[in-house]
Amino acid sequence: MSDFEERLQRAIQRGQQARMADSASADADAATEEDLRMKHSQLRSDLTDHIENCLQKLCDHFPGFEYNTVLNEKGWGARISREDIKLGRGTARNEYSRLEVLVRPFSDMHILEIATKGTLRNRESLNRSNYRFLKDATAQDLKQIVDGIVLEFAEQFSANA
Repeated sequence: MSDFEERLQRAIQRGQQARMADSASADADAATEEDLRMKHSQLRSDLTDHIENCLQKLCDHFPGFEYNTVLNEKGWGARISREDIKLGRGTARNEYSRLEVLVRPFSDMHILEIATKGTLRNRESLNRSNYRFLKDATAQDLKQIVDGIVLEFAEQFSANA
């Protein structure tokens, strides 16, 4: 065999090895993607239960709030809301308060997002999103975030009641 033919054979072998490595990498990425989807699904399930429990407890402490479970294209979670009438000198004004906490659907960014919207007496009080990379996310850490959101809203509502 000539020198050229040997180099040609080695080049062909390197190309085949690269193709096999790319194929193995794609298979590993697909498995990782599925693992991340499963982790998101598990965390979402745990968190929605926790969100529902927290908001129901908040309703118990502040009568007048209506509780609703939320399952839509924006995410999974819960919402509480109430309307109060504020009477003044010859006037009546409706005041709307609500808190909505949702876990957003799985995305290609591989994050778990907790979206929060809160309104106190017709004024927006909370509008934030908390993110955690799925590979780093733990149920305990995310539950603490939800606890903090609900406690902050409870403090703001009781201060403005």
